[in-house]
Amino acid sequence: MSFTVIWKPEAEDGLASIWMKALDRKAITAAAHKIDQTLRLEPETCGESRPNGRRILIVVPLGVVYKVEPLDRMVNVLKVWEIETH
Repeated sequence: MSFTVIWKPEAEDGLASIWMKALDRKAITAAAHKIDQTLRLEPETCGESRPNGRRILIVVPLGVVYKVEPLDRMVNVLKVWEIETH
C-alpha cells in the first residue's frame, strides 16, 4: 500500500526557487519525481533517520527532510535543498 506525499508550502516554495535558478532544470525535475516515487513506496526505510521522527533523503541534486505519518499513510516533505555536484 502506498503513501500520500505532501510537500509543505515551505518545501514547495524552496523547490520552485531551486528550479528557477537551476542551470539543469531537467535534473531538478527528475530528482523531485524520484523523491516522490521513493517516498510514496518506502518512506520508512529509505534515507536516514533524524531526531523527532524526521528523516532525510538525498537524490542528487536534491535533499529533503520529511516526516512519516504511518497510521495516516502520509509523508510530509518539510524542507528541500540543493546539493552542489561540482
